[in-house]
Parts: sequence; structure tokens; C-alpha cells
Amino acid sequence: MANQTSQPPRHSKILRYIAIVLLVLIVLVGLAVLITWLIIKPRRFVYTIEEGSIKNYNLTKNHLNATFEFALRSYNPNSKISIYYDSIEASVEYDDQTIAFEVVDPFFQAHRNVTRLDLKLTAQYVPLSGSNSKDIALERSSGEIEIVVMLKARIRYKVGMWKSKDRILIIWCSPVRVRFARPNNFERTYCDTEL
Repeated sequence: MANQTSQPPRHSKILRYIAIVLLVLIVLVGLAVLITWLIIKPRRFVYTIEEGSIKNYNLTKNHLNATFEFALRSYNPNSKISIYYDSIEASVEYDDQTIAFEVVDPFFQAHRNVTRLDLKLTAQYVPLSGSNSKDIALERSSGEIEIVVMLKARIRYKVGMWKSKDRILIIWCSPVRVRFARPNNFERTYCDTEL
């Protein structure tokens, strides 16, 4: 009887080599991402609403006319990341209903930069749904209205010569309390972001 040595099947050796190569690739990609992150040190952009007022307010037969004016401050704390805002849509919402809208001009924000956007969103004979008309009238009589300011921007990041693909950035500022009588008493509102 011949002496037989047991050898593992050939396909298991191939699978083992493939697994080792994949593991090495994953480790190398992970190291590259970690090194890039440590070099760039990305920090979150900070958005705040610094000023707010309502002008030309008129509520007639459940239809709203008003001009909402806001100063949005965009702060880029990064030393190596800039951002292109290719398109921006701003809106004012009251109880999940959009009541005013504006398209904002595109702009570029360099690193370590503060940019001020003056937003002027107009509601022209907007029909209010449900109890929104009654609620806005009650808030108007109290002298203050509570709304949400939202921005939807198509953006690209720039690091050195590299530019990212388009991404959608959502900025929502809530609650924004705007006084009718004394707009100078506006309290800064910090905004949240979603990318």
C-alpha cells in the first residue's frame, strides 16, 4: 500500500491568498484614510442666524403676505478645506408648511472664512393649511412668531487641487423666533446640518 500524504485542496489555497490580499488592501485603505484625516483635520462648518425680521406682514382670508429677512452667518473653521455652494434654495416653514422661498446666488467659501448671506424670502398670497392661519394670527398678537429656516445646497468640497463630487447639504435653523415690534432684539439661532 502506497504512503499517501494529505494535501489541502488547491482551491482552499487560492481562497486563502485572496483573503490575505483583501485584508491587506483593507488595512492599506484604512491607513490612507486615517493619514488623510489627520493631515486635513476636518471640522464641522458652523451656521447661525444672526438677525431676523418680518416686513409687509398681512394675513387676509387665510392667505399670508410677508417678507422674511435674515442674516445667515456661515463659518468655515477648516485650514485646508474650502467649499463651493453651487446652488442654494432657502425656505421658511411654519408647522411643516413652506410659506416663503428664495433662490440664493452661488458662492465660494474659502478656508478659515466667515461669509454672511442676506436672505430675503417672500410670501405672496400663500394659502395657509389647516389651523396655521389661526395659529399665525395668535402668534402675531403675542408679538413673536416661531418658524424654521431651511437651506438646501448643492455643494462641492475643495482640498488643495482636489474637488469632491456634488453633495446635498441641508441646513435647518429651528426654532427661529422673530419679533414683529423689536427686530433688534433678535436672539442668535444655531443651525443643524445633514449631509
